[in-house]
Amino acid sequence: MVHWAHLRFAAAVVAVCGADKASAQDMPSPFVQEVLVKSILVSLNDAVAADNFTVFHAKISKPFRDQFPPEKLRTVFKDLIEKHAVFDAVVAKPIVSDEDAKIDEKGVLRLKGHFETTPKQVKYQFGFIPADGTWKLSGVSIDIE
Repeated sequence: MVHWAHLRFAAAVVAVCGADKASAQDMPSPFVQEVLVKSILVSLNDAVAADNFTVFHAKISKPFRDQFPPEKLRTVFKDLIEKHAVFDAVVAKPIVSDEDAKIDEKGVLRLKGHFETTPKQVKYQFGFIPADGTWKLSGVSIDIE
C-alpha cells in the first residue's frame, strides 16, 4: 500500500567531496543508473519507515558518512518520518530523466529525474562517487509534491 505525506517536502543533503580522477569510472548504462536511483530510494524509504538510518548510512560514500552520521540523517529527513511517508512504489515505475546523466569535473555522477506517480510525484537529484569499483551516494535531494 502506498501512503503519501500530505506536504511538499524537500530534503537536501550534499556532501562536499570529489572523486579522485585516477579512480574515475565510465558513465554507467541507463539500466545501472536506474538501479542506483531505485536502490537508494528503497533504502531511504526503509530508513524513514523504520525511523532508523543506520543501514542507509552504511550504504553511502565515506565522505557522506563522515559528514552525516545516522542521527543527522534522521534530522534531515524528520518531516518524512513524522508524516509516515512511504514512497517505495516508485520501484514499479520507470524513471523519467529531467537532465542527461553526467559526470562532472569532480568525477561526481549526477542523476536528476522523477517518477510519474500519483497523487504525489517523487523528484530526485543524486550525486554518486566511485568507491571500491562501484558508485556510492555522495549527495541527495528528494522532493515529494
